[in-house]
Amino acid sequence: MNTLIKYTLVLALCATTTVFATAQSNIGYVNSVALLQEIPEVKQADANLKDLQTQLEKKGQSMVEEFQKKYQELQVKEQNGELSPKMLEEEGARLQEEQTKIQQYEQDMQKQLAEKQQTLLQPILDRVNAQIAEVAKEEGMNFILDSSNQVLLYADETKDVTEKVRAKLGL
Repeated sequence: MNTLIKYTLVLALCATTTVFATAQSNIGYVNSVALLQEIPEVKQADANLKDLQTQLEKKGQSMVEEFQKKYQELQVKEQNGELSPKMLEEEGARLQEEQTKIQQYEQDMQKQLAEKQQTLLQPILDRVNAQIAEVAKEEGMNFILDSSNQVLLYADETKDVTEKVRAKLGL
């Protein structure tokens, strides 16, 4: 009986090892950061983004300088008593409005840069992902992991258990 238990355990261990080895052979990885750094189009996109950022920042800096100039002029007029309280209030409101425009510009600038980055890089990323999928299929891999950040880049759709997990969670 003791021999039967040992035999069963050895058989179970062998089966587990075989399943584990088979599962491991279906997983690959790629270092996407290193890969992207090697692509000339990425370097060009980065240069284009840097140029756009410089242009936008230059315009923003000009707006800030103009605002500061108007603010200083208002302070001088106030100190010299050249403005009535009502005029001071009106000028203050104009400056507040201008400051709001500067803040809005900064937000728009960030949005514009993000959109431009997306526009420039998405076709490159799509091409890279297509190549990753092609290699995975050629190599018979079900999963490709990104070794630079441990993100799943490709998965065999037949291995997706999302719906089953959702059902178990009652979603």
